Amino acid sequence: MQINISARHGHLSPATQEKITEKVDRLPKYHERIMAIHVTADLEHRDNPSVEVRVSVEHCSECVATETADSLLTALDSALHKVEAQLRKNRDKQVDHRKPAHKHMEAE
Repeated sequence: MQINISARHGHLSPATQEKITEKVDRLPKYHERIMAIHVTADLEHRDNPSVEVRVSVEHCSECVATETADSLLTALDSALHKVEAQLRKNRDKQVDHRKPAHKHMEAE
């Protein structure tokens, strides 16, 4: 799994990048086939930073969430919550899509 962290209109400290990486590392428990995670922090408005999280999943559409909050980590938590819900929904669709084998079906 590849994790990319970038910032627009500013710079993220190594400590902040480490905290973001720790939080993002929890996502694979919601879906097994995550290929890449891109986190973009927009620091144009220092008092109201926004965070965009993009998760690329194998054989699925990309999960995207954007959130704005008072602090960077609060915005990240909210965006991750949205992405987690999308990942759960995609995983459940894939699992529910499977049909039972013919030998397990009752004959009429």
